[in-house]
Amino acid sequence: MEIPDCGIPPELARRMSMAEQYEYLRTRLTRRRTLVTAGAVAGGLLTGCSGGDGSPVRNTPSPSPTPTVSGSVVSPFGRHLAFGADPKSQMRISWQVPLAVKKPYVRIGTRPDDLGRRIDAEIRDLHTPGLEGVRAALDQFYVHAALDTLRPGTTYYYGVGHDGFDPASPEHRRTIGSFRTAPATPERFVFTAFGDQGVSRAAAANDDLLLREKPAFHLHAGDICYANGNGKGTKEDGYDPAFWDLFLKQNEPVAKSVPWMVTTGNHDMEAWYSPDGYGGQLARWSLPDNGFDPRTAPGVYAFTYGNVGFVALDANDVSYEIPANLGYSGGRQTAWLDRTLRELRAAKAVDFVVVFFHHCAYSTSTHASDGGVRAEWLPLFARHQVDLVINGHNHVYERTDAIRNGGVGRPVPIGASTDPTRDGIVYVTAGGGGRDLYGFPSGVPESYEGHVRDRESVETFRWTKSQKSDTETVEWSRVRYRGFSLLSVDVESGTRPRLKVSALAQNGDRIDHFEVRRGG
Repeated sequence: MEIPDCGIPPELARRMSMAEQYEYLRTRLTRRRTLVTAGAVAGGLLTGCSGGDGSPVRNTPSPSPTPTVSGSVVSPFGRHLAFGADPKSQMRISWQVPLAVKKPYVRIGTRPDDLGRRIDAEIRDLHTPGLEGVRAALDQFYVHAALDTLRPGTTYYYGVGHDGFDPASPEHRRTIGSFRTAPATPERFVFTAFGDQGVSRAAAANDDLLLREKPAFHLHAGDICYANGNGKGTKEDGYDPAFWDLFLKQNEPVAKSVPWMVTTGNHDMEAWYSPDGYGGQLARWSLPDNGFDPRTAPGVYAFTYGNVGFVALDANDVSYEIPANLGYSGGRQTAWLDRTLRELRAAKAVDFVVVFFHHCAYSTSTHASDGGVRAEWLPLFARHQVDLVINGHNHVYERTDAIRNGGVGRPVPIGASTDPTRDGIVYVTAGGGGRDLYGFPSGVPESYEGHVRDRESVETFRWTKSQKSDTETVEWSRVRYRGFSLLSVDVESGTRPRLKVSALAQNGDRIDHFEVRRGG
């Protein structure tokens, strides 16, 4: 049997956006059965290979399919929580089932022995065609329930189920989980953050460390599970959707009780399902729907918890380094960011604004700094006096001094305090979430708490719009650590609000700490 060509000539692909690649393949392969090789997998090139009926592969939320087996033998797994737009009253509960089920739902109550309230859920199914000689076709079923009328500052217990599986029954009560809504008025809390997690022993160990911090929620700065292996938007990108099953099982012990607030990295562009690569993310996650377009950009949203406003961005839209989705929003994300930062800064109850996204604004490690992020967003961060920026992408921990007008506004040694209104913004790369680690430029030593090796300058580079690296000598690289790690931020409100920022190595040792205060 002839195997049709399911790729794009490399010289053409380099000049095409992800959406253009999708349309090229959709048009070319209409009415042709898709039998492909491993080299033509997703991530930016295998985006529209047709299904058996000649139509392009598409995945959208659908009604619950008819089960093929009894629901009593189907067990939910991979529970993960996320806030709605208002963490005081909204929670999204998501999970996975290995087979289609009927009438999925959530039971919820304020006591584990009283789950009387029942909320219907929806199934969003994904179908990934098989690759001959590589893997079989895979159907995945993601289930989501929206809880919108919760009480602030309240602990709720919940169980997920479907026809044939009742979480309140004696045999399934062990599956009951819990969460707590945000308080009605600001009070002290902790949040954690990292990017670039994947599936590994190190990733699971970071989950254990995270739980010990008892965070109110966790920020994941992109490159979530690495089902897309290379993340370049090139013909060589590999893709295995089964990695998502492993990832959600791995993270369930923490994500079932700690809201897991994700955004999208370059490895999260899975072009199999939609022109922009986010069809898979829309199926797997329920996130706040107040971004510039929640129907196509699930990793862009904002929420306020206590006295802090949080903004999640999709840096694929502005990245010069990896341009598969460069400019896909047509400037709408940046305009939304400007409005959102203005609104948060004007809100009387908001003391601090924290922004998180994937590609680095300032880093000296392997991927270095992205000139597109700097050009599009840094002027807005400065204008609205953002207090802290968290990135991933580089698989290290690196922290800058306070940066103002592209240079050091004020040195921030370990243990120091900084004021964004006076000094500028501190940028943190927290990419040690569990994926293979990177290093720093040759001859540049690590420098972290208990192992300080101050260095006046570092030779590094930034990515330009032409996808070339432009060398630069920088003085802002203050802390560098190449082990697995996470960020833990203790937030205080009241008359002297502050962010007490700490970075922790996987063994729990502190490798950095500093404070952010405004006007003090």
